[in-house]
Amino acid sequence: MEYYRIFFPYKYQSDLGWDDVLGKMMPKFLHAKNEEDFHLAMLELIESIDDSYASFYSDLTNFYFGNYWIPARFKLIDSKAIIAGFYKKAFADLDDLKIGDAITKIDGKDVQEIFLERKKYINGSNLSRKKLMAYRSIFNGSTNTVEIEFIRDGELVSKTISRYYFNDFMYSLDEPTETFKILDDNIGYVDMAKLEIKGVSKMMKNLKDTKAIIFDLRIGSEWTLHLISNYINSQEKDFFRVIYPDLSYPGKFIWRDGYTCGKNGELKYKGNVVLLVGEISHSRTEFIAMCLQAGDNVTTIGSHTSGADGSVSRFEIIGGYKTMITGVGIFYPDKTETQRKGIKIDIVYKPTIDGIVTEKDEVLERALDYINN
Repeated sequence: MEYYRIFFPYKYQSDLGWDDVLGKMMPKFLHAKNEEDFHLAMLELIESIDDSYASFYSDLTNFYFGNYWIPARFKLIDSKAIIAGFYKKAFADLDDLKIGDAITKIDGKDVQEIFLERKKYINGSNLSRKKLMAYRSIFNGSTNTVEIEFIRDGELVSKTISRYYFNDFMYSLDEPTETFKILDDNIGYVDMAKLEIKGVSKMMKNLKDTKAIIFDLRIGSEWTLHLISNYINSQEKDFFRVIYPDLSYPGKFIWRDGYTCGKNGELKYKGNVVLLVGEISHSRTEFIAMCLQAGDNVTTIGSHTSGADGSVSRFEIIGGYKTMITGVGIFYPDKTETQRKGIKIDIVYKPTIDGIVTEKDEVLERALDYINN
């Protein structure tokens, strides 16, 4: 892990200094009782750098968490796991699992207690990202059933539910949604995860007369940043700065200017622009958000993003096992970090339990309210 000491640009932002990390971790390596303990020590070491890119997987770490999954997706809110969707609804229906069920205990142990115990093994630059990435650390196990305690309609319920191999779900993230559309009150909406480079011109042509456009970056985005910025900027602007490793001086980094976005000239799209972001907004999507934020009339609404938008560096740890970390440092032009902090947000707004129960898109509703008022 000397690679980390030399090439990681955000050493100063980790919760623990590297010497403290090594002091904590070396005994775990030296006294590992078996190969699984050794692999878990590697996983904990890597996650100690507090970087959403940093990860380590092996058959033994997968075995530790368990290869059986419940058929439901969840969000960790207020020390509960709130069912927010399904990997396979038919399986969820067999155990009468419903969106909004607030699970408080798993096999007799509090959900929050499980999360805190396993947080050291979960990758993420910040707490919001770790809660998102806990998807396989909370409910997974080595048996095909698990006992849960949950709250539904104000009543506390206990039941045993089934778990499955993930492949049994035949799960796909792709949903038949429109790439862009016009909502009520003449407001444009763009699903940035679906918008391709070749579709930007058509999208802007169709939405050019709207009073506002909402660019939804909560799931992801293609490399459409420069094309879109040409419509929402009236001048060319810097939108980031970067630090690279100085290969002539190990451990030192060099400041460099980043790219610009937008063009000088008349503003092509004159309406308001709103960006939606959240904990799934990661890496490229955060970088694209930074570019669009440089526009003339842009407001960002949502919650803490992943906090990792530099390039990725991959390297070997030991015994052929590999990991990766953020390789270059990305900053706003004023040198504000994005690592761990995420991108700048003008209006912080998080989904609530009530919103999940009623299946409302509260962040989108907040954006519509902002535009109309």
